[in-house]
Amino acid sequence: MSENKQAAFQRLYTREGRTLPAVPWERYPRPQLARKEWLCLNGDWELRFGGRQTRIRVPFCPESLLSGVEQPPEPGEGLRYRRLFAVPESWRGRRVLLHFGAVGREAAVSVNGKEVCRHLNGYLPFSADITDALREGENELTVTAVNDLSPRHPLGKQSKKRGGMWYTPCSGIWQTVWIEPVPEAYVKSLRLRCGADFCELTAEGVGDGVVTLDGQDYPLRDGRARITLIDPHLWSPEDPHLYRFTLKSGEDAVESYFALRTLSVETVGGVRRLCLNGRPYFFNALLDQGYWSDGLYTPAAPELYEKDILAMKSLGFNTLRKHIKLEPEQFYYDCDRLGMIVFQDMVNNGVYRFLRDTILPTLRMGKLSDLKLNPDPETRAVFLDAMERTVRSLSNHPCICLWTIFNEGWGQFCADDAYRRLKALDPDRFIDSTSGWFHQSLSDVDSLHIYFGKLRLGKEPLPQLLSEFGGYVWKDPSHSFNLRKTYGYRIYPTRERLVAALRRLYGEALPPLVRKGLCGAVYTQVSDVEDETNGLFTFDREVLKLRPEELRDLAEKLQEAVRG
Repeated sequence: MSENKQAAFQRLYTREGRTLPAVPWERYPRPQLARKEWLCLNGDWELRFGGRQTRIRVPFCPESLLSGVEQPPEPGEGLRYRRLFAVPESWRGRRVLLHFGAVGREAAVSVNGKEVCRHLNGYLPFSADITDALREGENELTVTAVNDLSPRHPLGKQSKKRGGMWYTPCSGIWQTVWIEPVPEAYVKSLRLRCGADFCELTAEGVGDGVVTLDGQDYPLRDGRARITLIDPHLWSPEDPHLYRFTLKSGEDAVESYFALRTLSVETVGGVRRLCLNGRPYFFNALLDQGYWSDGLYTPAAPELYEKDILAMKSLGFNTLRKHIKLEPEQFYYDCDRLGMIVFQDMVNNGVYRFLRDTILPTLRMGKLSDLKLNPDPETRAVFLDAMERTVRSLSNHPCICLWTIFNEGWGQFCADDAYRRLKALDPDRFIDSTSGWFHQSLSDVDSLHIYFGKLRLGKEPLPQLLSEFGGYVWKDPSHSFNLRKTYGYRIYPTRERLVAALRRLYGEALPPLVRKGLCGAVYTQVSDVEDETNGLFTFDREVLKLRPEELRDLAEKLQEAVRG
């Protein structure tokens, strides 16, 4: 990199990133299926790529500051990770499972030279039973990862040529690696479906057992249990109550939790409304890219999720739209326990076309059928498979209230068919089939993106959702990544001017739309990301650009407006 280019970018660390422990993220990674014994394999690993051998700090990708590598591999180049580990003596006689939170994008895993699994999705967790590959003493674990940035696979905003709304890629291991012991018969997964006063529980891998909640036992028969609450305590952002329970079957015992809440579409005062627990609710939301200045896809510590959530709640926001990225389960657990609704995007694949997917829709150049878009059969199959696995991986979290299938046409195809598939998988949540534009026939909301021109409602007879808007910029040079370029939709020279603009937006532009049927609004965005400086936080999370008293009163009035 030339001296001039170096001067244009700043190395920004979060406070937590400046003092990393030897084993980062040493926190049990799966709060909804927790066991007492486990061993974290994060920390110092060997890494070979690009003809050299170095050390890397897992779980941070090599492109990140926190990895200690700070070098991007070429797309398609293999990353070979290696470390040694020993299984605790107390685990003798039990099966040992090896877990990966996520590896971008393709991974082949071996233990002592024996391949134990392969995985092809860069965002979803995977596991392997490695018992038969283990030996006494030290064991060798190797992972070969390849991130080819292929548009056939879920990709998100990763780009080799980052800039503007495209970001630095995240290759290799970027979530926690860990092992745990289990008996021969063990709970492989839990499926929870809850309503206003019940939870139906399905445990895969075991038969009979008992579920204990608040001192009361409920029988598990053939892996199933139904828990009915006489005096139910419903979950909401204002009161995020969780029911915690223990499940025991045979020699296995796991801890988990559920929450009771309902989602419905009702006609109130002649207007279609999204309802939470039977009442119209305004989803006051922020777009959340899930990027960090020092760890990229991975914050320096899990506590940073809580910092983001509580800061946004202090401003009056109750929803985060997780934008074409999946997070470690810790994020969703924190949203569950702290009371932050999540609108979860599917991670797009397919090819982005600037003219088709941005320019013409922004100019409102008519409706487009998507039956022949993204026509490659393999790309379509990969997306649908990833959509199903995403739902099965995350659907237990009460915080998730809406799924977004396609965003602004990126990779879109046959959205009505995708809606039917997703509704069959999860009939209890809202679905935004086509966020932004290219609306077809089936969706639970009419979803618009408006960055230019006057805010308005859509024409569909559905609950109205402004799923992206705003993107206002005030840039703090001391905490900005790119000192030469600024990306956003309206630029303000001072913090005070930004605050005044946001008060006009939330105090004057939104309330009339809410009274007419607007059910939610997603402001862009939680934090600055690389060139983008339209966040409410700076990229390093050092500066919150607003104070709670400057916006919270207007957020409360929007909630009042939706209820009439």
